[in-house]
Amino acid sequence: MASGRIFIDPERCKGCELCIPACPPGVISVAEFRNTLGYRPAVLVDPVHRCTGCALCAVVCPDAAITVYRDLRPQEAAHFSVEGA
Repeated sequence: MASGRIFIDPERCKGCELCIPACPPGVISVAEFRNTLGYRPAVLVDPVHRCTGCALCAVVCPDAAITVYRDLRPQEAAHFSVEGA
């Protein structure tokens, strides 16, 4: 299965919560804290690494506050290291 992680910039997020229902594994929640503008930003809550890096959260984010990172599988990593050699 694919794996990934996301970074949500708490200062860019306005807490619209559109990313929460867009996340298939359900690893995004609303923060208990407020950012400097007074919004409760979205946060990644993924202690068992269920994020797949699908990027649906980033697609629906109107503030471009989410950056997605996908982990390469070993065969993909080997492919890129051979090409770069």
